[in-house]
Amino acid sequence: MSLTSRVFSLFSTTETSTSDSPASTSSYLQNAKNGDNNASQNASSPMKRENGAHIQQDALIDEEEEPRPPYLHAMLAGGTGGTCGDMLMHSLDTVKTRQQGDPSFPPKYTSMTSSYATIYRQEGFFRGLYGGVTPALLGSFPGTVIFFGTYEFTKRWMLDAGINANVAYLSGGFIADLAASVVYVPSEVLKTRLQLQGRYNNPYFNSGYNYRSTSDALRTIVRQEGFSALFHGYKATIFRDLPFSALQFAFYEQEHRLAKEWVGSRDIGLGLEILTAATAGGMAGVMTCPMDVVKTRIQTQQNPDAIKPTSASSKAPAEHASTKETPRQHTSGQTTSGLRTHSRPISTGGASTSVRPPGTPRLDTSSFFTGLKMIYQTEGLSGWFRGVGPRGVWTSIQSGTMLVMYQYLLKQLEAWQTTGETDPL
Repeated sequence: MSLTSRVFSLFSTTETSTSDSPASTSSYLQNAKNGDNNASQNASSPMKRENGAHIQQDALIDEEEEPRPPYLHAMLAGGTGGTCGDMLMHSLDTVKTRQQGDPSFPPKYTSMTSSYATIYRQEGFFRGLYGGVTPALLGSFPGTVIFFGTYEFTKRWMLDAGINANVAYLSGGFIADLAASVVYVPSEVLKTRLQLQGRYNNPYFNSGYNYRSTSDALRTIVRQEGFSALFHGYKATIFRDLPFSALQFAFYEQEHRLAKEWVGSRDIGLGLEILTAATAGGMAGVMTCPMDVVKTRIQTQQNPDAIKPTSASSKAPAEHASTKETPRQHTSGQTTSGLRTHSRPISTGGASTSVRPPGTPRLDTSSFFTGLKMIYQTEGLSGWFRGVGPRGVWTSIQSGTMLVMYQYLLKQLEAWQTTGETDPL
């Protein structure tokens, strides 16, 4: 009898004992089998104990991962965690937006620490570093609620269908971000413009925008650029956020699984919770920085041809003629205030003027891939990674806060639900 058949026979002793054969025959065969396999069992016992412990540990982890939180718990925990993370790191997001959307060259805002200190010293905390926080708050909670609900549903459905876990995590992040984009893209447009503008009548930085408040920005954009302008840069936002969310949650789920296997329990501790969440968000943020640069520049500019005709448009032929006759005398100061406020050219290689310097293309396209190509041609690889420092730090801390609070709130909601079921009154 081979060793394999003898090992398998060990798991069939119960069936053998219940067979129709006589008891004396089964007892004899069992004793003979035990006598023949005594040496081989002793030799393989360390390997069996090790494999058995590994299988038991995996079964323990799988058993602990099997319970799934209710969708309402996941949505509330995710929405609260995501909103807290966004609000906590909004000032660093403002620094990142200033570095990426600065229309001047060389840019005013370079390093992360000096930019942070400059904005705080010149414009203050609430008007400067926390400019645009209102639309960010209004879009963050409903956006993350939709995101986590869709992510949990998609991930569970794909895992139950037998799809590979990595594919399920990536696809869940893609689909969830696509569902939430309808809510957070308009708030992202308002937030980004107000972050770039800073304080009202800002004497320290000319962003091209000068909104009095969030409501004034909303009314002005809809009145002068149309309602569709609130979704300006929608494709660029999708190209940024879909891969970011997919990579973030794929990294997080895998790191979380490895941490559970290493600890041997579902509760991996606060230190590993923070480490897995922060590294997942930081890596995804750095990898998607070029997409974020294109998104910021597209959302903070407008193509002059797309602006609705106004009283200023009647002067366009005369100004165009004067431009041909004296091109050097046409400066940005001759452009009407309404046009300058809502039609800001984004220079990617030269000074910010309405006359294009020779050989310097202007990023006035809504095409994501064209913008990516133009930035690389004029600024090189460093242009793609403008603001990578604050973006990496921001996504690390934001993801760490969001995902750690997500796990904590899920446990608290589960405990409250259990307490309510055992002691309803």
